Amino acid sequence: MASGKKDYFGLGRIVSIILAIIPFTAWILGMITRFSEGKIVAGIIRIFGGWLIWLIDLIMMIATGHIWRLLNI
Repeated sequence: MASGKKDYFGLGRIVSIILAIIPFTAWILGMITRFSEGKIVAGIIRIFGGWLIWLIDLIMMIATGHIWRLLNI
């Protein structure tokens, strides 16, 4: 990931954490983020299983400011 680029469309860290707290919002935004990065397989996985990794995404967003990237495909 490019330095300085943040997840959830470059929104501030606090706004991104608030959005990540809400499971449905985190699922949709995680999916859109992966598709916008050109990671089609990872986006498809998030469509069907993104709600399973919501807690990991939340922890990663708080700790690093980025969502969890299981696949870089």
